Amino acid sequence: MVAIVSSIIILASILLIFVVYVQNPKGGGLSTDFGQAHQMGGVQKTNNFIDKATWSLAGIVAVLSIFLTIQLKSASQVIQEPEPTEQPAEGQPTEGGQTPA
Repeated sequence: MVAIVSSIIILASILLIFVVYVQNPKGGGLSTDFGQAHQMGGVQKTNNFIDKATWSLAGIVAVLSIFLTIQLKSASQVIQEPEPTEQPAEGQPTEGGQTPA
């Protein structure tokens, strides 16, 4: 389970890097490569898709990271009972047959 969730987080992170590189906050980037100023909707649709992809991938990384952290913490907090010691009770003979003083 941990390996699957970790793999998904890594894949989403790599995709998020590529999506962020495609964006250009100054109005350029992929959206200007697909259309010219007289085209209606072409640029806006591209910007909407990139924006939704960015937020979706960031949300996936955040939620799965929190989930994985909770899973790993709960697995490490398993309480183990202490092992009983092998000391004989008072008055009982030890392995050598002697009674402890």
